[in-house]
Order: sequence, then structure tokens, then C-alpha cells
Amino acid sequence: MAMASAAGRIGRSRAGAAAAALSRGFKVERLDMFDVVNPATGKVIGELLIESKDEVVSKFEALAAGQKKWRSVPLVERRAMLERFNELLRLNMPVLAKTLSTEMGKPIAQAKNEVRATVDRVRFYLENYEKVLKESCVLETSILKEKVVYEPLGVVANISAWNYPYFVSTNVFAAALLTGNAVLYKPSEHATLTGMEITNLLYEAGVPKNVFAMTTGKGETGAAVASLKGLGGLFFTGSNKTGLEIAKQAAPNLVKLQLELGGKDPVYVRADVADVGAAAASIADGAFYNCGQSCCSVERIYVDKRIYNEFLSAFIKNVMAFKVGDPLKPDTYIGPVARQPHLPYLAAQVQDAISKGARASSHTHLESNQGGFYFPPTVLSDVNHTMDVMKEESFGPLIGIQAVENDAEALALMNDTTYGLTASVYCKHNQDAENILRELDVGTGYWNCCDRVSPRLPWSGRRGSGLGVTLGMDGLRSFVKPKGIVFQSPSNKD
Repeated sequence: MAMASAAGRIGRSRAGAAAAALSRGFKVERLDMFDVVNPATGKVIGELLIESKDEVVSKFEALAAGQKKWRSVPLVERRAMLERFNELLRLNMPVLAKTLSTEMGKPIAQAKNEVRATVDRVRFYLENYEKVLKESCVLETSILKEKVVYEPLGVVANISAWNYPYFVSTNVFAAALLTGNAVLYKPSEHATLTGMEITNLLYEAGVPKNVFAMTTGKGETGAAVASLKGLGGLFFTGSNKTGLEIAKQAAPNLVKLQLELGGKDPVYVRADVADVGAAAASIADGAFYNCGQSCCSVERIYVDKRIYNEFLSAFIKNVMAFKVGDPLKPDTYIGPVARQPHLPYLAAQVQDAISKGARASSHTHLESNQGGFYFPPTVLSDVNHTMDVMKEESFGPLIGIQAVENDAEALALMNDTTYGLTASVYCKHNQDAENILRELDVGTGYWNCCDRVSPRLPWSGRRGSGLGVTLGMDGLRSFVKPKGIVFQSPSNKD
């Protein structure tokens, strides 16, 4: 069934929001709203409610009651709802992609890719969730039996991110719902329209409203969610800084906590790489896809000095060929950054690098984009680790490239970071790549590829990149808790 875009439905008035709050029994003294802004134009396209702490608590209490019934719903029924949700994603992809593109600036072709790939992620959960619920017998004798059963966490809070709102939310709620949990979903204020689309599709698929509920707002709403007493799990995706605050807020309640945070993901190109031009094209895509706004985007590049000039020339040529412009045009590759305050941050990284000796090559073929949050794709060469661009997360269309002497120098520089999400090596032999990757403290390593996430593999960060695991079988197990049960035969003595 086709649906209307949330972007076309959000003219929610303050009076309407107040009436809704009053109908749920909340006293309304002051109604706080936040603007939804199209980053391609800088224009406000709607406003949404910042829900109060009382409203957050009320939703949580309803979910806690609903989860007690949901955990007993037959697996086949839970599965059918998520299968229907997946079908609705597929059927409504054009509308969903347009909403995503409009509210956070993702090019429309990439927005469609995200929705399409989300279907595959949910399918992985559908094919494997029963495995993590299966009880196991670890000992059985004539008088003693020991077994392990797996139970849902309870109510899971999902504080999600704006850069890949379908990916990072379904990583949590699809696995959580299938394993018997209820979900309190807080989308980013920069992707709340997409959050509304997700919520409506889940309801249309049959998921009860007291099993999945969305709360809207900004940082204060997220804090209210994180500090809830009685949560079974708290799953956050976002910046390292915000993740640390979330951890502090959750700590007094000893809640199970997972943090998917940022990265400063390095790539090393060895001199023996089979095709320098192909490597440059692959890495340019890994650095600038989604405007570089991904936790696993390539953020640092190290190139053997023997092929440095050849690689740099090919890399810059690729970047300058990217189409920058209106994200709703099908041939646009780079759109605006999602948040206007990030523009001066990126500019400061460029100025810092230039002042310390770097050379900048910036995209000059920008369309007229008055009012939008556009930053010219920029390549910084001759960089080093005194520069912010090689140490601090950029999270935008900006990359630094540094020449290195050998594997040892590359390895030392790749490890010179507080993050530990992904790393890549481009070279001729996979064993050489694996030898380097095993020396890096990262959750995921790549050979001759980058910026790739598979639903079949565990997705985890180390050090400043986070705690816990999503995706893969390890990720599914994050949503259940084991319970050991011992059976001892009664004594035959009177």
C-alpha cells in the first residue's frame, strides 16, 4: 500500500500537540517544539514536539506492561509482523527515501540504497533469531540436569542516529522485537520524520503500540530515556561525547548498555597494490559516500611513498568528478551536511591543516545552493599527525592523505588514535593485509575494500568507538539474557 510522506504531514500545530498531551493526562504549562530543517535549503519544513520526561515515563510504563504479553506471543506471529514490515519497506521505498533525503540531505540514490539494504538486514534477523532463543542442555545424568534458557531483556531503549536512520534503528528494534522485547525508540531530531515512517510501518505490520513506541525530542528527551529505571537494555548510536553522557545517565540503574560511537577509520595502501587507480576510486567512495557522514567512513589515508603521487592524482580526480548538488536529483553523489553547526568545524580542520603545511584540493563545481549546508569536498595532502584532520573525527566531505615509508610506520600511525572501529589495507596478498589488521585494535578489518557493513558479521567498536555488539549472531545475542536452571532428582530416601 502506498503511503504519503511524513514530510508532507508534519504541520502539527502547537494547539494540536497540546490537545494530544492533555488527552493523555499530562498537564500542559509550556509546549516545547523543535524545527525540522531541510539541509539542502536551510528552510524549516515543520515542527515537532519535544516530549516531556513525564511522557517518556508514561510510554515506558505502557511498554513494560505490554512486553509481559509480547514475550509470550508465538514466534511465528512475531515473525509474520516483521516479515510484513519488511514488505512494507520494499513497497514504500520511493516515499521513504524522499523523506530521508529531505530531512537530512542524503542523496536520493543513496537513500534508496539504505532502505533496500535494510530489508536484507531484517531478513538476516528473521532467518536467525530462533537460534539465539533455543535452550541448551549442558549436563544430563541419571540424577542431575543442567540447562540454559534465554529470555528477553524486557523494555529496550533505542536512541538512534540521523546519518543512517534505517540501518542503526533496525539493528536494534528488529532483533529486539523478534526476541520478545518491547522497544522505546528515540530517533535523532535530525531524522524524526524517518522515525515516524518506521513507527507507522511497524504499526501497519501489526506490532502493538504497547510493544513499540516512539518518543520525539532533542537531547533532553534522550536524557530522560537514558535515565529510566527498569530498562532491560539501552542501545545508543551517536558521537563519542554524547555516548559518554548517556553512559553517565544510565550508570546508577546498572542497565545493560551498548554504545555505537564514532571512528577515525584508517586506510593503508601498500606499494604492491594491484591497481592504484582502482584503489583510489574505491577509497574515495569510502570517504565521501553519504557526504562522509558515517562512523565507518574512511577518515585517514596512508600511502606508501613509492606510489603516493600516483595515488594522490587518481584520488583527487575521482573526488572532483563527484556530482555535488540537490540531494533529490538522481545523479547527485554529494549533498549537504545534515547540520549547519558542523560547517565551521570542518572549515577549522582545513585551516588548521593548511597552517601546518598541508595542501588543499577542493571541489569547485558546486551548483548554486543558497541557504543549504554545503561544504566543498576537500582533499588535504602532505598531512601529518600534528593536524586535527588526522586525529579528530571529521564526519564530513573532508579527508587527509599522508605518505609513509613502510608497513611499520603505517601500522604505528593507524594505531595512533583513541578510536577503534574499522581499518582497511589495500595490497596484493590477503595474508599481508591480515597480518597488519590483526595488529590493529579495531572491531572490523577490510582487505581491498572499506566502509562496508555486513549483517552476517558482528559490528563492534573498541576504545572510543563504543561498547557491545550489533549485527551477526553475536549482535542477536545482545537482546537476550541467559538463565541457568538445575534439576536434581528427589532423593529415594524416606
